Amino acid sequence: MKKGNLILIPSLLGGSNYSYCMPPDFKKIISGLKYFIVEDIRTARRFLKPAGFVSDFEEVTFSLLNKHTEENTLNSYLEPALNGHNIGLISEAGTPCIADPGSQIVSIAHHKKVRVIPLVGPSSIILALMASGFNGQNFAFLGYLPVKSPERKKKIKEIELEMYRKNQTQIFIETPYRNQSLLSDILDVSQKDTRLCIAADLTLPTELITTLSITEWKKNIPELHKRLVVFLLFK
Repeated sequence: MKKGNLILIPSLLGGSNYSYCMPPDFKKIISGLKYFIVEDIRTARRFLKPAGFVSDFEEVTFSLLNKHTEENTLNSYLEPALNGHNIGLISEAGTPCIADPGSQIVSIAHHKKVRVIPLVGPSSIILALMASGFNGQNFAFLGYLPVKSPERKKKIKEIELEMYRKNQTQIFIETPYRNQSLLSDILDVSQKDTRLCIAADLTLPTELITTLSITEWKKNIPELHKRLVVFLLFK
């Protein structure tokens, strides 16, 4: 029996402008799927219907993949593919497996010789890098920095030194309600000529993408509380 595929499906970063973020063939690809691996079932349903999914959800199987998912259950999620059915993997927002769950499922798929098909869609990290004006040939995504300010300031200094030493763009994110405290620490410890790009609410009407020196940012500090933000540092 021919195996099915694992299809990596990017979702919106927010809002409802599907035509802006999704390629024309997107609806055709997802419309025939009956199996999905998702972070949250309600969010997945809210995304799929406007995206062009036409089947009855009563006929669809959703498998949950989040921080509470036990590793020993992951193999069973790919059983439909071994039986010839395609499976869609959807993250909560943006691109699966990039700062989101999914890499373990993809790794298992390769091990089981299940073809992995990544679809084009929005990734906040890549969009931010593209628009920053920073080095796109050499960059590092660091995920989340330490929560406590002393440890975070120490990490920011290390990041900045690495940036200058390797000529490498440094990219990191934060939980929306801690954005302002992170920005305060960046401005407090970074060198005055280091450049910071703040990319907030990407693809949304409130989108902000601005690159300035630390000195320039101190003159006009933006309000980032509860916004979805990617931070990038470069010389």
